[in-house]
Amino acid sequence: MGALKIDFLPSYTYEEYKNWEGKWEIINGVAYAMSPAPMIKHQSISAKIARYLDEALEGCEFCQALLPIDWKIDEHTVVQPDNLVICHIPQNEAYIQQAPEIIFEVLSKSTASKDINLKHRIYEKEGVTYYITVNPDGEVAKIYRLKEGRYIKVCDTHDASVKFELEKCSIDFDFSKIW
Repeated sequence: MGALKIDFLPSYTYEEYKNWEGKWEIINGVAYAMSPAPMIKHQSISAKIARYLDEALEGCEFCQALLPIDWKIDEHTVVQPDNLVICHIPQNEAYIQQAPEIIFEVLSKSTASKDINLKHRIYEKEGVTYYITVNPDGEVAKIYRLKEGRYIKVCDTHDASVKFELEKCSIDFDFSKIW
């Protein structure tokens, strides 16, 4: 038996999405609200991740750390990872189109299921080399690496230093510093 097709749900495109107020993502045409705003601990962890990624990439002329920015995968799928590393020059200023090398999603109660399930599959399919989910409540990061088109768990950590090997550089990331 195939997947249930629901014809009565609206399907949105990037053209509609870019005019919306507030923070949204669209995945396969389905709109997902990104509210309420993340909690203080979520924001603090994300800010620390951004700072450490930025510092780690100072010597790399090819890669850069970004905070949430639209990643337009296609006309019906636009996501905003919490923290990401790209190793390419974006073609425009509004969004990126090429898969990031690293994505961090800081989990919150309202988005954890989407991040752990739906986005995990999207990032795997789109070729994101490393996907990290960060759980502020349990203070644990789950690190996955893409191998032969599938995510393989590298480790769960609270305080380990993990080396991320990118095409043109590498990052030593100390997870003990983000909590």
